[in-house]
Amino acid sequence: MEHTADITNDEDIIREEHLPNGDIYIGKFHGPVPHGFGKYAWADGALYEGEWDQCKITGKGRIVWQSGAVYEGEVCGGFLEGSGTSKEVDGSVYNGSWHMSKYEGMGMKTYPNFDVYEGFWKEGLQEGLGKYTWSNGTTYVGNWKCGKMSGKGVMQWTNGDLYNGYWHNGLMHGIGYYRYSDDTSYVGTWNKGLKDGQGILYPAGSEIPCDPLFSELFGYTNNSPAVNIKGLCPEKIMFLILTLARLFRRSPRISNGNVSAIEGGCALSQEVCNTASSSTEGERRMEKERDLVYEREYMQGVLIMERPRYWDELKAMSAKNRKQNLWRRHVKGPGEIIYKGHKSYFLMLNLQLGIRYTVGKITPVPLREVRSSDFGPRARIRMHFPCEGTQYTPPHHSINFFWKDYCPMVFRNLREMFKIDAADYMMSICGGDSLKELSSPGKSGSIFYLSQDERFVIKTLKKSEVKVLLKMLPKYYVHVGAYENTLITKFFGLHRITLKSGRKVRFVVMGNMFCTELRIHRRYDLKGSTQGRFTKKENTKETSTLKDLDLSYVFYVEKSWRKALFRQISMDCMFLESQSIIDYSMLLGIHFRAPEHLRSHLDQDTALLASGNSAARNSDDTMHPDETFRQKGFLLVAHEPGSVSGAPGSHIRGSMVRASEAGDEEVDIVLPGTGRLRVQLGVNMPAQACLKVQDKMAGSNEDYDTYEVYDVVLYLGIIDILQEYNVKKHIEHCVKSLKYDPLSISAVEPSLYAKRFISFLEKVFPEQQQV
Repeated sequence: MEHTADITNDEDIIREEHLPNGDIYIGKFHGPVPHGFGKYAWADGALYEGEWDQCKITGKGRIVWQSGAVYEGEVCGGFLEGSGTSKEVDGSVYNGSWHMSKYEGMGMKTYPNFDVYEGFWKEGLQEGLGKYTWSNGTTYVGNWKCGKMSGKGVMQWTNGDLYNGYWHNGLMHGIGYYRYSDDTSYVGTWNKGLKDGQGILYPAGSEIPCDPLFSELFGYTNNSPAVNIKGLCPEKIMFLILTLARLFRRSPRISNGNVSAIEGGCALSQEVCNTASSSTEGERRMEKERDLVYEREYMQGVLIMERPRYWDELKAMSAKNRKQNLWRRHVKGPGEIIYKGHKSYFLMLNLQLGIRYTVGKITPVPLREVRSSDFGPRARIRMHFPCEGTQYTPPHHSINFFWKDYCPMVFRNLREMFKIDAADYMMSICGGDSLKELSSPGKSGSIFYLSQDERFVIKTLKKSEVKVLLKMLPKYYVHVGAYENTLITKFFGLHRITLKSGRKVRFVVMGNMFCTELRIHRRYDLKGSTQGRFTKKENTKETSTLKDLDLSYVFYVEKSWRKALFRQISMDCMFLESQSIIDYSMLLGIHFRAPEHLRSHLDQDTALLASGNSAARNSDDTMHPDETFRQKGFLLVAHEPGSVSGAPGSHIRGSMVRASEAGDEEVDIVLPGTGRLRVQLGVNMPAQACLKVQDKMAGSNEDYDTYEVYDVVLYLGIIDILQEYNVKKHIEHCVKSLKYDPLSISAVEPSLYAKRFISFLEKVFPEQQQV
């Protein structure tokens, strides 16, 4: 320090020191270092005034930053530590505990919009129990995690609505109780803020218990919910719902006189009994009407089933009936999590280690155009991963293996082209979560793995398929670069693991085209061939991939979208034909609004219970789809980037489609109760699915065509593009042609395969004037 002035007295020595960097200190010293009370002014305009301890800012003080933000309170070692108050430039004020210059412990913060949070913090975010009060009067009291409502909590809205239940990432998620302002109440399950699953609706007039009863049912242990519904089977979840619902019932009304007579053991005369019977008959009927509740089931916010029930009927249902008829098991996402001890556990660890190493090695390399030397089997990274580690690889808890990464620069550029961030890519596949193993939907014997966030699919390949991919990679790179709306599978990496035993496992990483917030209710693998292209009905479920002969729908999309779709399909097929590729297929995913297999109208029993009579279906319901009028389950609006919910999936790339009903602007699809998604070619595409069924008119033996029309959202992609038309396939075609129609079998020469493929899809997506 440069000494400039001394001010002395009997007790203290106060000096002013100017530092070479322009900072100034005025205050007490202990020897050559600041100690005691002092003022420090930084060259950038920041100022500290307070206590020092051996040249460190420690004790109590006040800091004013150049921006105008102010802190007053305890500091330690130059960090905000202890209790203190900060006032930010935006007007927010925090008063509470600090650790390492972040909110930590108990504190209260008032935000610029006058929202207030009072509760526990951790590393600058709300964590633990806390109360948040919005400026409009809405309040939330409950658990928080990483700055979001998570765990058990109660939300009270200003309109009188109240939700008491579980939360996750700021949304209602799990079992809970919702009381509406009109005194109607609902007990059921939520998923990401939407009713999703089973529940019971209580009409207005049912007695609602006080909230402590609900809290007592769930309970708390160390400020955490005592009930974790993630591990509960549907029957146990249903038990909780019914237990809660029991609390909501109105207790039977019994007159005090009758209660006294029974409690006192007095014998009532026949006349008194008859009188009591007649006087309470109407009351019992009223009680029974009050006990009428509504069993409901939702799917992603859409009501798909409602059945009136009497409480006694619900209570009397056996667990078996509940399981089979009432509370169907949810689909919790495809795949089996690979746990320690799983047959694929070490293979998964090796894959994650290899990808982490490769991406970490190639990412710092400056981005450049690919060269011819970047392609081919010789363009690779090879590395040995022993358990104890090497100079270049870390030690690990898996088994020894050799790693080979094919064409790393090409796939690095492809990830950039497909807008895949390197850090996100590594976190998705190589983060702390395990992968999920999927059952193979085809006959190839390949094993499929899915990242935990479901953005990426990893597929094992045969050696011949690796050769095909490496051979076609230069033209593939050019094609996907030229056509940003291509429907062809997006490849992100090609790898090989060699184990100590000599076994070689080859992988390709691809984008998951079904990475979406919407539930995929039907999925089809369409080749355009008919021989053997069906699925046994007894083996099908919602996650099954069906085939050509299983498809009974046709889909109507906007005319301009259909034109663009088939233009792109033609270009993609032309590329595949040039590479002599066959056996590819169109993977079609369908989200129904509401689902076709769980329609929202009441069934026959419900209609009987609700109306008291059995009216036959009106024959006027049978009409041609062009004459059918129905409310759409979605809305198309002009695209607003800031309003789109959810991050783009690995399958999203390219320009957006335009719609005439939105003024020929790029459009988002708004799904009531779900969110807003951007529409692209083959991604989030709204359409109408038309199902033609045979029906018989009453008193007639003739069949009439009945059309059922559903609003759907479609996902499309061309997959399985690594099969060449070689000698083996030519022989297969000749052999099968002796028994079957040559045009019906899958193995045909590439040009015929492409023509048949497009022709079949044109029937699946027929033209029409209006959607």
